[in-house]
Amino acid sequence: MKQRVSVLGSTGSVGANTLDVIARHPDRFEVFALSAATKVDLMLAQCAQFRPAFAVMASEPHGRELADKLKAEGLPTQVMSGQRAIDEIASHESVDVVMAAIVGAAGLESCLAAARAGKKLLLANKEALVVGGELFLEAVKSGGAKLLPIDSEHSAIFQSLPEDPATWNARVEKIILTASGGPFRTRAVATLRNVTPQEACAHPNWVMGRKISVDSATMMNKALEVIEARYLFGLQPDRLEVVIHPQSVIHSMVQYRDTSVVAQLGTPDMRVPIAYGLAWPERIESGAQALDFMSLADMTFESFDSRGHRERFPGLQLAWESLAAAPGTTAVLNAANEVAVAAFLDERIRFDQIHSVNLATLGTVAPSKPASLDDLLALDAQSRAAANAAIGQLR
Repeated sequence: MKQRVSVLGSTGSVGANTLDVIARHPDRFEVFALSAATKVDLMLAQCAQFRPAFAVMASEPHGRELADKLKAEGLPTQVMSGQRAIDEIASHESVDVVMAAIVGAAGLESCLAAARAGKKLLLANKEALVVGGELFLEAVKSGGAKLLPIDSEHSAIFQSLPEDPATWNARVEKIILTASGGPFRTRAVATLRNVTPQEACAHPNWVMGRKISVDSATMMNKALEVIEARYLFGLQPDRLEVVIHPQSVIHSMVQYRDTSVVAQLGTPDMRVPIAYGLAWPERIESGAQALDFMSLADMTFESFDSRGHRERFPGLQLAWESLAAAPGTTAVLNAANEVAVAAFLDERIRFDQIHSVNLATLGTVAPSKPASLDDLLALDAQSRAAANAAIGQLR
């Protein structure tokens, strides 16, 4: 039988790549539902190609616009709007697989809905774990969901670990996440204050959305990935390491107790982890180019403690500090960073002030352990208010 897929965030880069992989395997997958925020015309084109039963827009006005255009084209897709509708297509009884690719904390609620409904959940939204933490993992466990990471690094780790999760702690020495270093790996620290949004979004290896591109440029993306790895794989934070690997060929590694290292290699193309997640435990054609080892440049590695990287990327250390702090601190960090990155992209703060906003927010908000989704949403709102206040004090 075909697997019926809901793609949450279908007009983003991960969502579009997911649909590309699905289109290559019409005998295996069927698009049941799509969701997007504001890109009505792209959603219209996706509905015309894949004929989903449902299309959800984040807001009512965008939903009405899409419905009018679908009607004009004679397309039968039913349009819904708002968070409740997104949750509905994530948990619908007809859905087998949910691709969670909504950017930021906005994707948390629908991820929880899919987890509680016991879906095969392909997690491209790292913030669901960074914000949701143990609450999200409990939803996965109680709902009987299968959680598969889609971030290239976490997919690589998952592919490199033993099949039995119960053995991970005993057999694994440490997890090594690789980082490209982004566009500013060799840039003088003193010049980072002059970075423009256009420069920050020009990643040397990956084609990504604006927010995640800025996170890669500050290496906050890697900090969030460290937090995600802590929750996904259960190892203590001191057994999580980051190594800078500019070529982005090795996507991450697992070092075992006997010092053997198992790594996953591939071209920097998100269709590879997406195809792996969709077909797991099988493997299918992804559309990505295979590695040509004969033409590869030398692969190099740099310690985070070398070449001034600790000064260049001060946000990375916040991962371990947040994990060691009170429960809920990682949610505070995520909210602060989302607000700070948005302010930078709007040219309201400098690139080097993103870290200042994150630090100020962490110093202002003292979380208590979130016990429910409402607690998480309240903490997120409190943290965003504190981050905006911090921005208002910057010059």
